[in-house]
Amino acid sequence: MPLPSEILKNKFEHEPTASQAAMFLQFDQFIASREEKPTFVLQGYAGTGKTTTVGALVKTLPLFNYKFVLLAPTGRAAKVISQYSKRTAFTIHKRIYKTKTDKEDLGPVFSKTKNYQSNTVFIVDEASMISAESDYQSGSLLSDLIDYVFETQNNKLILIGDTAQLPPVHQSKSLALDTSYLSEVFNLNVYGSTLTEITRQAADSGILVNATSLRNALGTKSQTLSLQTKSHTDIYRMTSEKLEDGLRYAHDKYGIENTLVICRSNKNAVMYNHYIRNQLLYREGELEAGDLLMIARNNYSFATDEVPSGFLANGDFMEVLKIKRDEELHGLRFADLEIQLVDYPDVKPFEVKVLLEGLHSYSPSMSREDNQALYRSVLADYADLPRAKQKEAMKQDPYLNALQVKYAYALTCHKSQGGQWDAVFVDQGYLGEEYDATDFIRWAYTAMTRAKTELFLVNFDKKFF
Repeated sequence: MPLPSEILKNKFEHEPTASQAAMFLQFDQFIASREEKPTFVLQGYAGTGKTTTVGALVKTLPLFNYKFVLLAPTGRAAKVISQYSKRTAFTIHKRIYKTKTDKEDLGPVFSKTKNYQSNTVFIVDEASMISAESDYQSGSLLSDLIDYVFETQNNKLILIGDTAQLPPVHQSKSLALDTSYLSEVFNLNVYGSTLTEITRQAADSGILVNATSLRNALGTKSQTLSLQTKSHTDIYRMTSEKLEDGLRYAHDKYGIENTLVICRSNKNAVMYNHYIRNQLLYREGELEAGDLLMIARNNYSFATDEVPSGFLANGDFMEVLKIKRDEELHGLRFADLEIQLVDYPDVKPFEVKVLLEGLHSYSPSMSREDNQALYRSVLADYADLPRAKQKEAMKQDPYLNALQVKYAYALTCHKSQGGQWDAVFVDQGYLGEEYDATDFIRWAYTAMTRAKTELFLVNFDKKFF
């Protein structure tokens, strides 16, 4: 039987780079490993061939009697890995959690599902987005994922990602790709490899050439940016004056749903969304059929197998098909909509109630204080019910369970992570004299690599070129 590295090379569409060839040899040891909790961390920057490598992996593993499961942190990231691997991918939440109603408290409770699969390699893409913070009842997403994978015998874990991207919110680095952290905290036997060379196929891409320049700047003391646009046909500089022409061009060429503006603040995203709807799409109503929305907060009241994540997840995109009604209650405004999940066209359209205030709010989602005010107002409606019935009514109240949404024509960089769009407009925004160069480079790198075909740099300072 040939070694995995030999089969991987044969499954490759192109001649592997030196770092890809080195990764294949590491993979031989990983597949042969009989140690406990074998884990492979594959790091790679944009354009270094992670996509091609995953495609070869899924063709190779069955030859060594391993099943495989493809996972990603978000629905959009799962869609991307499905497209390039031509295999079904799941969100991590959908695979490892189930929701059930807590009889003693309001709302659903997460519990880990049992893993019945053995002899399986779990391949997780966009692992830089996986949080190591304890934000679920049972622990962090990272720890729950690791527990799930290694619950049964002879399983292996592959974590794939890009350490130059923005880390999860409230974290200074992507711990899911930190081999020392994984080994020390979770006692994993970690194999690692980093893809470094831009593949020949990507070398002509101005987007990837500039992304590589940004990534290289992260490793220098001066962290000086040196972007190039003049010698490339897929990356452009523009001022605000040219923005309307650029967006109209992208909408006509790629479609509104395949065009995105990325901003550095929620406030700028709100302003851009209003500008695009009013000036380019000529939409006068607050919501109209055809509007694209993004869910701003996980919503478990729609927990159902119909929805790919098992619930409606923060970052999921949806298109408004019909506005059924709108109303004002509890001091807030709501609308009943028929919607289609953009990344899951096989899921039938369904009805939701949404909170309209979030469309104009500069906050990422509803504040704790506003949530509590809504809770108290709804509770007052059920004050005459016995306690048990009151709790049940609160759990099912449509206003308390309304979706929090934002317009999805312009997003912050964190909200765009895991997805790609044909045309991306990146607005530098205001940079003070004392800006953090490392944070800005990571932000710019993550934003620019959301572009598949054309990239437009809006209002970037001339000192960066």
